[in-house]
Amino acid sequence: MKTREIKDIILKELPAIIEEDKEVKDFIINLFKDRYADKEKTEERFDRILNELVADREAQSKKWEEGNKRWEENEKRWQANDRRWEENEKRWQANDRHWKENEKRWQANDRHWKENEKRWVEQERKWEENQKIIREIQESIKTLNRKYDSSIGALGARWGLRTEQSFRNALKGILREVSGLDVINVIEYDEEGAIFGHPEQIELDLVVKNGCFMICEIKSSISKSDMYIFRKKADFYQKRHNRQAQRLIAISPMVDKKAMEFAKDSGILVYSYVEDIEPNIFSD
Repeated sequence: MKTREIKDIILKELPAIIEEDKEVKDFIINLFKDRYADKEKTEERFDRILNELVADREAQSKKWEEGNKRWEENEKRWQANDRRWEENEKRWQANDRHWKENEKRWQANDRHWKENEKRWVEQERKWEENQKIIREIQESIKTLNRKYDSSIGALGARWGLRTEQSFRNALKGILREVSGLDVINVIEYDEEGAIFGHPEQIELDLVVKNGCFMICEIKSSISKSDMYIFRKKADFYQKRHNRQAQRLIAISPMVDKKAMEFAKDSGILVYSYVEDIEPNIFSD
């Protein structure tokens, strides 16, 4: 009998034999015992695996529950944070509106300050102008007072109420005050009588500034003869000292018409008041 036929017979008859013959069944079980687990062990292993799966599932479920719980807690926290963010956003928007309103107020205040500053500058300028006008008025009043005093002094000297020397001294002081010029009184002696026709003492006033000088005649009133004598005294002084005066000036509130004509022809500058003397009289 061939091997193939034997295998076919075994495969066909073996299941029935195993069911009917316990010895054959035990033999086959023992034969494959090392390779295949029996039912009890298989069921035990299956139960163990199943229990492990159940335990693992329970553990996973617990973890999921804990995760869900944490998720819910975090969700609550996120919702609370969202509410806080919304509240803070509202506050920021309100603060932004306040800042914009305050910025508008600051800009308005800045414009007011600039306008007030312009007004102050304008007021200060007007104040300075008013002060300048007041100072000019005060100076004019002083000048008028001096001219008034000079005129009254000239009349007094003319009518004997005040001496000629007092009048001359007063005008010298005013000359120093107003024009900043030094007035030096000099006395010379004319031995040859060139001026009055006989030896005589003569008196002159020298006006000095920065090394330059002028010869000056100060009188309460000047006639033509007075002007003529002044010219002779000036020529006498310049010749004696070999020094040329830059100007010849006569100061008097009362000058005779003929004296004025003589002065003009002789190059003598005539001033009715000290204040009329130009500050740059030495410039030429």
